[in-house]
Amino acid sequence: MGVDHYENFPVASLLCPPALRPAVAAIYWFARTADDLADEGHAAAADRVAELRAYRSELQALLEGRARSGRWSEVFEPLARAHEQHALPASLLHDLLDAFEQDVRNPPYPDRDALRAYCARSANPIGRLLLHLYGIGRDEDLERSDAICTALQLINFWQDLGRDQARGRNYLPAADLARHRIPPVDAEPLRDGPALRACVRELCEWAAALMRRGAPLALRLPGRAGWELRLVVQGGLRILEKIERLRYGTLHARPALGRRDVPLLLWRALRMGRSRAA
Repeated sequence: MGVDHYENFPVASLLCPPALRPAVAAIYWFARTADDLADEGHAAAADRVAELRAYRSELQALLEGRARSGRWSEVFEPLARAHEQHALPASLLHDLLDAFEQDVRNPPYPDRDALRAYCARSANPIGRLLLHLYGIGRDEDLERSDAICTALQLINFWQDLGRDQARGRNYLPAADLARHRIPPVDAEPLRDGPALRACVRELCEWAAALMRRGAPLALRLPGRAGWELRLVVQGGLRILEKIERLRYGTLHARPALGRRDVPLLLWRALRMGRSRAA
């Protein structure tokens, strides 16, 4: 999971309520820094795991109110203030670290259920932490948040297919590859062609279905938070459109959002509300 993953989530933008921006930023930098420990640079896997365990020890000290070592103070001091003010759920923070350690191990994903289980630790905690800040905790809302966050994570995978392959990472479920008669990634490198593109198309359709399932949450969140989530939803769907325009050839091209997409995203975010009113 590369650092670009967290750009898919709202990060203390102008639409975020000002009172919550410090806490949102603290959560972001906590996740982003741990992600860097797992992914960036050229350290050996054992060294990455050791750093993540030290990072987790700092988190546990914070949660228990014990003295910290001072490492990563730029992360844990703001996070401590956020936790003091908002009582952040410890399990969600630990879930994120579990996902980063899993990334270091770089395990195969036999099927979609295994990949969703990974997303439940790598992506869904971010959405649940944000809902916690907003004081929203209904089961239905949490499930919709999970659907949106998993969809965003999956979209990031299919968007970054070529980049991940170059770094030795693979998130394509083995069952999907086998169904399209594509050799396992550990047997030979992925090759662009009709079979791979058909596989990516199906996986994008899966992500789109999850996004649509979660989208009604954006209409339930009040004020700025709701507008921000509308844009996040529409941004994810827009990336899927761009993948489709590439004919699902993301092994060699990476679609991204740009300034020209902003008016369209704003219009579609507005239409989400009008569609509900209709």
